[in-house]
Amino acid sequence: MHTGLKVGAFAAALAATFGAAYGVGSAVEPVVADAGTAQHAGHAEGTGKGDGAEAHSGHGGAAAATPGGLQVSERGYTLALRTPKIKAKSAAELRFAVIKDSTGRQVTAYQREHGKELHLIVASRDLTVYRHLHPTRAADGTWSTPAELPKAGGYRVFADFTPKGEKEGLTLGADLAVTGSYEPAELPQPATSATVDGYEVHLDGKLTPGRPSELTLHVTKDGKPVKDLQPYLGAYGHLVALRSGDLAYLHVHPNGEPGDGKTKPGPEVSFTATAPSKGAYRLFLDFQHEGKVRTAAFTVHTDGDRPAKGDAGHDEEPAGAHTH
Repeated sequence: MHTGLKVGAFAAALAATFGAAYGVGSAVEPVVADAGTAQHAGHAEGTGKGDGAEAHSGHGGAAAATPGGLQVSERGYTLALRTPKIKAKSAAELRFAVIKDSTGRQVTAYQREHGKELHLIVASRDLTVYRHLHPTRAADGTWSTPAELPKAGGYRVFADFTPKGEKEGLTLGADLAVTGSYEPAELPQPATSATVDGYEVHLDGKLTPGRPSELTLHVTKDGKPVKDLQPYLGAYGHLVALRSGDLAYLHVHPNGEPGDGKTKPGPEVSFTATAPSKGAYRLFLDFQHEGKVRTAAFTVHTDGDRPAKGDAGHDEEPAGAHTH
């Protein structure tokens, strides 16, 4: 999946923003406020043509001035969210379509990237809930996926895709209302370690606004390095970053990919990222091991202060799970 929107050139300066010490991974979709011990339903993504972890040049163009996901319509395409409202803690189906503005018709042909035609991310405005979903497309271009969100509030839905025939992909965003009793949460505190389902992920490196920097994530289980991570969406790790405040959506893939002869399957996964501005970011790392995808989340500030080492604690709910 593209997992995110991209700001600026991906290969040279992969735009990314990152989030707080959260553990996610549950048997259904990635969530952040459900962080801590959530687990993704086990699913092994096959690698193959189009699955590689090649760098993206930021949706919206290599020199895009606006991060992805902030607009519902861009470059002649519009995200039409057919399900603008659902109820918290209840099973629901999210339905949407991508409309080609010049014809008014739903797009039915996409280029596969990282094993999927389209990647869908749902995140709460307070960045405590994050889900990475895998919708299915009907012949008429309508996409749908089951979703159950743990708490009420405002959410943002991000669709990351490349229509067939287009040279560059884009990420469009639309607002989703989740009804119920609402209590806003504060952004989790910065930390360099996140614990998820017996795994500990440690973050090395820091973001510097306007300059590319390397972020390395180390995965261990029960104190031992994990050296046999499994490919997920064509890489050993999948990263989505959201900027606190406006939820600017960025996505990066690791430096290297499975089968390139030099990238090892853990315990380290590295990314090159450039923060578009000063501020707080939430970083969500999806990784697969023993047939299950888990999500670790971190809060990162780009003001030059390095967060203290240690686990920032767990969110009120599991951090997330993937749904196919």
